Formats: sequence, structure tokens, C-alpha cells
Amino acid sequence: MSQQTATGADATAGGQAVDPKRWLALLVIAIAQLMVVLDGTIVNIAMPSAQADLGISDANRQWIVTAYTLAFGGLLLLGGRIADYVGRRKIFLIGLIGFAGASALGGIAANAGTLFAARALQGVFGALLAPAALSLITVTFTDVKDRAKAFGVFGAISGVGATIGLILGGVLTDYTSWRWTLLVNIPIALIAFALAVPIVRESKAHGNTRYDIPGTILATGGLVALVYAFTKAAEDGWSSAVTLVFFAIAAVLLVGFVVFESRTSNPLLPLRVVLHRNRGGSFLVSVLLGAGMMGMFLFMTYYFQSTLHYSPVRSGIAYLPFSLALIVTAMAASSLLPRVGPRAMMTVGGLLATGGMIWLTQLRIDSSYLTLMLPALVIMAVGMALVFVPLGNTSLTGVDNHDAGVASAMVNTTQQIGGSLGVALLNTVFTTAVTGYITDHGPESAALGAVHGYNVAFTVSAVLLAASTLVTFLLIRNTRHDTTKDGVTDDAPALAPVHVG
Repeated sequence: MSQQTATGADATAGGQAVDPKRWLALLVIAIAQLMVVLDGTIVNIAMPSAQADLGISDANRQWIVTAYTLAFGGLLLLGGRIADYVGRRKIFLIGLIGFAGASALGGIAANAGTLFAARALQGVFGALLAPAALSLITVTFTDVKDRAKAFGVFGAISGVGATIGLILGGVLTDYTSWRWTLLVNIPIALIAFALAVPIVRESKAHGNTRYDIPGTILATGGLVALVYAFTKAAEDGWSSAVTLVFFAIAAVLLVGFVVFESRTSNPLLPLRVVLHRNRGGSFLVSVLLGAGMMGMFLFMTYYFQSTLHYSPVRSGIAYLPFSLALIVTAMAASSLLPRVGPRAMMTVGGLLATGGMIWLTQLRIDSSYLTLMLPALVIMAVGMALVFVPLGNTSLTGVDNHDAGVASAMVNTTQQIGGSLGVALLNTVFTTAVTGYITDHGPESAALGAVHGYNVAFTVSAVLLAASTLVTFLLIRNTRHDTTKDGVTDDAPALAPVHVG
């Protein structure tokens, strides 16, 4: 795309007219993005209250997280295709209304099943909304410099929104009800919808518009079966017949997905995208990081509120140093990346994140926030930022323009899928460890058993983060020169910001 500078409302960039309402459109897109980001952290803070109110078991509570992340991650690639082919504005509007409706259903949920279903529906409509929003930025901002500014605003909303969600989730849970952490999405979505109708322009792709529905069913079904197998392991044991059957179903579906994608003419995920050494390594790192870190947020929230008896507001504030350290480090890492190179930065970041998680394995029933949790959270945040900043570059190394959108979406997809699998696995590990501890020490040891379970889960998280570091060291081969020359061209979509927590 040629880099012409817009000189007015009727100026052109790359042969296309510059939209005079583009900055208003960005405001609308930013509001929608803020809603999606808020939903990630705001619900985490409310989980203990929701679990107690609806009588959700420890084995099943992970579905509050995984129902959303599985649907979102499993359908994100398909959602991007649907937005391109049906119309990005149309799907953006459908995503807003659907997300609001799903949030309303979750807010009035009378039982666990309804809440889990609502969270899954949020994930479905989020998988339509998120890629549509990114695509709208790409097609609305035809001038390269304007587009860079727009994506900068979009990324900043992602970071700031996560921090706001931590505080807002605590305030709503403390002073109203956990239900308002879901209901708050309704006015935000309606405002964005009302503004989008007169401001956002329609656009769509032409040509081949076939969808890979079988691939989507195989991938999503396999992941759901795998998470359900972890849940049954927590309830019935790892060797129970039901657990083993669901593990087998998951293996068959996921292997079937790979075989089908290698043979279909219009794959959801072209295997050439993941079989490249740097790109495949980046996606695997993203899965392992998502698995290791999402479990940490889940269990730290329960430790704060159930063991230390923090209020939801205080729990949200306890996470603020993590969010701030992540944002500050990411800003610094962006300028360091061309000089240091992604492999060195990601390896150091992985080691720091692993070290911070190991630090957390020393939790006790009365641990000090200032001397134990705060340093561990800050170290992990610094490490994660050092990994996530280069991850966008390495995931797009040498990718063709035709595959750039898929490769970009894969970072968020793999992190969401990793988070789903990690939460399910670690919740099973936690439940099993607590049950074993209480069996050995008696029912009166339940509080100590919970802390023991947290430490065992954090140990497994540390192993996952260490594995991601090893993958980085062995597979990522970008040099400092590659960092400045590789990646997508001006015509390719920008990478979506990575969400944490």
C-alpha cells in the first residue's frame, strides 16, 4: 500500500478515499474493545462470589472462565472470515447486540448451567466482534501513519481496560452484586451500537467466500472434550472410564482436525502457517504462556478472597502492580526489541516469569502481600511483557500477505486456547491436591489444604512457563536484522493486542 498522506476529508491514501469520520469510528471501536477487555478481568474478580451464590463446585467453577475462552478462541478464526465475507460493519453490530444479550443472560442466571451457557455465548459473539473491530480499523484507516496511531489507541485501550476491570469488578461485586460485572456490558454495547450505525462504514471481501465449518467443529469439539476430560478427572479420577473416554474423543477430533486441514482446499488454519519454525514456535509459546498464567489469576483471586479474606475491591487493587508493570515494561521493550532481538528478549522474559511463579509456590495461609506476592507479581509481569512484545513479530515471520490475517489471529487464538486448557488442568490439579491433603490430615485442615492446592497448582504453572522458555530457546531463530525486515506489509492486518487475565 502506497504511503500517501491525507490532506483533507476528500484526500486519498493508497488510491482509496480517506473516511472523514475515521476518528469517530475509532472511538466506537475503542468502546467495543473496552467492553471485551473489561469482561476478561471484571468477571475474574467476581468468581468467588458467583460460585458461592450459585452453589458451583470447585471442580466445575473453571467453566466460568473456560466456557468463554473456549468459544472465543475456538471460533476466532471463523469469526474473522465471517466478518470479511458477510460485512465487517454488519458483524460488528451483530457482535455488540449478541454480547449484550449474552451478558444479560449471565447477569440473571439462576443456576450454574445458565451462567456457563451465557459465558459461552459471550465467547461466540466476542469471536465475531473482536476480528470485525480489527478489520474495521484496517479498512477505515487507509493512510499508514493514521493506521499506526489507530492501532496504538486500540492497544492502549486493551492495557488500560484490563486494569480498569480489576477495580470495577471489585467495586461492583462489593457494593452491588457479582451479577453487575456482566450486566454492565449492556449499556456499553448499546452506546457503541447507537454510535456505530451512523458512523461506521460497511466493507467486505469478495471472491472465494467459503467457510471451513467441518474444521471449526472438529477443533472446537476436540478442545471442549479435552477440557471436559480434565473436569471429569477432578470429579472421578484420572483413570476413570468417563475421563479416559473423553480424552480419547478429544484426541480423535483434534487429530481429525489436522488431517482435514491438510486436505481441504479452503482450510480454517492453513498448516503452512504453523509449520514454519518461528511461527510454530511462537504459537506454542503462546499456548504454554496462556496455560500457565490464566491459572495463576484464577487461584490468586481465590487466595486473596477465600484465604486472606480480602474484599473484591482489595483483590482488584492487589493486581494493579502487575498491570502497571506489564504496561511500563511493554513500552520499554518495544524500543529495545530492534537492538536486542526477539529470541534473547523472550528467553529472559520466560525465565523471569517462571521465577516469579516459583516464588508464588511459597504461599502460606498468612503470607505477606508486600514481601511475597507483590515481588512475584511484578517479576511475572516484567517477564510476560518481554515475551509478548516480540511474540507479535515472530508469529508473522516470513508470512505471505494471503495468510497474514490468520497468523495475526493465531496469537490471540492460541493464548485463549492455552488459557482454557491451563485453567481446566490446573483446577483439576488443585482439586486433587486439596482432596488428598484433607484425606491425610482430616476435615479440620481444609484451609491449609486449599493453600497446599494453590502451591501445587503454581508448581505446575511454573513447569508450563519453563516449557515455554525452552521452546523459545530451541525454536525461535529471529535475529535483530529479522526484527526490522520481517513481518507483514502495509496491506496486511496488524496483530491484535494480547489479553492477559
